[in-house]
Amino acid sequence: MDAELIHFLLSPWALGILGLCVGSFLNVVVHRVPLMMEHQWLGDAAAHLGDKPTLQKLAGLSAAEADKVASAAALVSAKVEALPALTIAKPRSRCPSCGHQLAWHENMPLIGWLRLRGRCSACKTPISPRYPVVEALTGLLFAAIGWRFGAQELTLLWCAFAAALVALAAIDWDTTLLPDSINQPLLWAGLVVAAAGWTLPLQQALIGACAGYLSLWSVYWLFKLTTGKEGMGYGDFKLLAALGAWLGWQMILPIVLGASVIGAVVGIAMKMSSSLREGRYVPFGPFLVGGGLVALLAGPQRVLGWMGWA
Repeated sequence: MDAELIHFLLSPWALGILGLCVGSFLNVVVHRVPLMMEHQWLGDAAAHLGDKPTLQKLAGLSAAEADKVASAAALVSAKVEALPALTIAKPRSRCPSCGHQLAWHENMPLIGWLRLRGRCSACKTPISPRYPVVEALTGLLFAAIGWRFGAQELTLLWCAFAAALVALAAIDWDTTLLPDSINQPLLWAGLVVAAAGWTLPLQQALIGACAGYLSLWSVYWLFKLTTGKEGMGYGDFKLLAALGAWLGWQMILPIVLGASVIGAVVGIAMKMSSSLREGRYVPFGPFLVGGGLVALLAGPQRVLGWMGWA
């Protein structure tokens, strides 16, 4: 391919347009992955509850009680299996209120939402502004990465890294879930690209992954042993491990400190405005993602300089 064409395709402008399209796809991922997880969990739970010998052995149910539970579980299992297939690709995008299938022009990043004036063309139900926000954010991130790393193949790799982080942050904010289906491939990809010599020395990536996981794992258990409560989920450990694999162990502490400070400020603001969700908590994943993206765009030397460690 011509060098000038490659330079154009990897320019911030072209990457920004690509990011808008990827952001549209991420909206589908953010909406459907949690639903797919819940469908799977419900089916798994029904299968376990249908095991009558286990119910009698471990739950102490009588044979009659186990029969009732297993019958109810069989009904749930049948209902779950009868649900329409749900994947990232199927069914096609549609209005969650009326089921109207979106036309191609209604799915265009940013433009579709603006043309519809933020409402479904069929039932006029408002469409969340979060959709264009995710698209615009992803476009800006891709453009910033193009500016930061220049016209090279590695730039696309960092764009993919950023896209995965945007999806994780949005899912965690909505559901307090950090799916293994995104978290774990992101971690392994970080180690693989380091082994290939594309990002960090492999030793730094391995230490970063271990330090990321064990640091939050230690905080989790210290908090739980002290208070008897769980302060965060295991998904946060895996996310920080992935960030360490991509960005190196030196970025772990700056990311955690930045995420903690910003998370505390946001949490206090939400508490004062009475906008905290049930349980009065704020997910930590989006702030870890924010810290990771800042470290990526600023670069290790600048971040270490901010910390006074350079």
